[in-house]
Amino acid sequence: MIQIAPSMLSADFSNLREDIRTIEEGGADLLHIDVMDGHFVPNLTFGAPIVKALRPHTTLPFDVHLMVTNPADYVEEYAKIGVEYFTFHWEVVPHAHRLIQAIKSTGMKAGVSLNPSTPVSLLEDIASDLDLILIMSVNPGFGGQSFISNAVKKVQQARQLLDAVGNTTAVVEVDGGINLETAPLVRKAGATMLVAGSAVFGASDRADMIRQLRG
Repeated sequence: MIQIAPSMLSADFSNLREDIRTIEEGGADLLHIDVMDGHFVPNLTFGAPIVKALRPHTTLPFDVHLMVTNPADYVEEYAKIGVEYFTFHWEVVPHAHRLIQAIKSTGMKAGVSLNPSTPVSLLEDIASDLDLILIMSVNPGFGGQSFISNAVKKVQQARQLLDAVGNTTAVVEVDGGINLETAPLVRKAGATMLVAGSAVFGASDRADMIRQLRG
């Protein structure tokens, strides 16, 4: 089953609790939360205090995507909040295996995100340890960008890599430019979790949009 994780980057920041309520009632599977530091990416968004404040207001699992230069510093904090998926960027971590083990030791699931120019093949030696591979189909840092078509091939490669190492439980997630035109492409390629921001929060009927994206 395809899971839909609406991105809070496209929500109304002045009315987050109500926006979360509408997508939860609309059938969303997770809440995708982008944490940015203004260093790894040229933007600032949510930090741990906001994520903690949101936690009591929904039963949806939290899928936290850390676009920061020092993700290891936040493992314990996000574990205490009750995050389900803790995803860091391959490009900033010199000891990925060590960080994956630290994440999993807290009870969270470990994910690795790849920028559009980062090849999937770099994950070969850690693929069996991962719970999630996040393929960025836009350059990280801002919502509302156009889908980069090369992501379809990378989704296929990620699925093939996980199959090759016998990892049958890990999720292949896609983030960026997901809408009714691009969702079928990445679903067919092997994606099992879709992050959708403006497509969901900009829809007049969010529940219907979630159903259509799921396919």
